[in-house]
Amino acid sequence: MRFAICNETFGERSFADTFSTIRKLGYTGVEIAPFTFAPRDEPFDIRRIPAERIVETRTMAEDAGLEVVGLHWLLAKTEGFYLTSPDPTVRRHTAEYLRVLTEVCASLGGKIMVLGSPKQRNLLPGLSHDDAEAYAVEVLHGAIHTCTELDVTLAIEPLGPGEGDFLLTAAAGIQLVKKIGSAHCKLHLDVKAMSSENKPIPDIIRESEPWIAHFHANDPNLLGPGMGNVDFRPIFAALKAIKYAGWVSVEVFKYEPSADEIARRSIEYMQQVCAGL
Repeated sequence: MRFAICNETFGERSFADTFSTIRKLGYTGVEIAPFTFAPRDEPFDIRRIPAERIVETRTMAEDAGLEVVGLHWLLAKTEGFYLTSPDPTVRRHTAEYLRVLTEVCASLGGKIMVLGSPKQRNLLPGLSHDDAEAYAVEVLHGAIHTCTELDVTLAIEPLGPGEGDFLLTAAAGIQLVKKIGSAHCKLHLDVKAMSSENKPIPDIIRESEPWIAHFHANDPNLLGPGMGNVDFRPIFAALKAIKYAGWVSVEVFKYEPSADEIARRSIEYMQQVCAGL
């Protein structure tokens, strides 16, 4: 398995320092949150970031010996974009923004865009789940042509009820992916999110086999793999059984004792688990 880590774990440290640290710890990939291009800039808009800065970031990653996996937190800290809005203007602007993010992802050398961003997709007052899903399908249809042209996969991320009330299970994510009907729209699985489902994580992985494009390793305690109660041995065994060949990215939401310590302990644990398979 190829191991990556999400760059926002390292806070406001420079990209060069972050990339160097990640590679020294043994990771070969980095996953980028767009808002880290301007962490103090809210609302954030990727269109304000010069194209030269994007290319420079890719070069820094490559010089450090890393591959840019892609982007996640696509709509985080933005304003005016919403996946399930009943307002057609908002939906159109959201599709346009996703197209721009796809271009940025490709410029970075990335192939995956993880669509989570629960605050920009949760059900608005009076909106049914079916209507929200229809609006999401419309938005994603508006972006998927660019994904296809640039060979970037949009990976739909189910999230647990702790994050929101839309797309709470892998099955719901697959249902949405099927409605997009594109080889460039797939499923993203996250261990913390799957922990909230009523079935074992290995079963979810096996049942989702045809759809999985990307995978996040973490624990419900918001730290990295091996830093909580989740046993990753059956999880990685299931990934191996389905011949998953994509990235496993560490994504955490607590940053203590330190980013470096979390990153180190996470990859050492994952390597140990893989060695035992």
